[in-house]
Amino acid sequence: MTNVRIFMSFDLDHDQDLHDRLLQESRGRSAFAVANRSEGGAMTDQWSERVRARIAAVDEVVVICGEHTDESPRVTAELAIAREQHKPYMLLWGRRERMCKKPRSARADDGMYSWTPEILQQQISYVLRRSRQPQVPEGMKRQAPTGRS
Repeated sequence: MTNVRIFMSFDLDHDQDLHDRLLQESRGRSAFAVANRSEGGAMTDQWSERVRARIAAVDEVVVICGEHTDESPRVTAELAIAREQHKPYMLLWGRRERMCKKPRSARADDGMYSWTPEILQQQISYVLRRSRQPQVPEGMKRQAPTGRS
């Protein structure tokens, strides 16, 4: 399988160790490669345009959720951009022993997945496959049977 190119979104102020862990897992026999990641600096229009271009160039976005992810404006903005661009994404529970929080731009029904190498590989492949399923045109969908009078 060709590597899935991901954008790694994470809280730069609190979760550098989680960044390092995912980067390490992407090396070797993994089905994904980290093509780009969160960046620091002021959140200016130029920052936003760079992030938009980086997210546009990947197949999927992986958001690593930690204890303070809901307080990170960068992670919130990165996920919002991914959603605007209709990029598939997944939320990854970064710390087993702690309560991890979703970014503010996450939907209420977005699930967070446990972080094991197996679950990570499966979810990255699944999310990408699901996003690539062709849409069935309305005219070709089966019509529900109508009740007889």
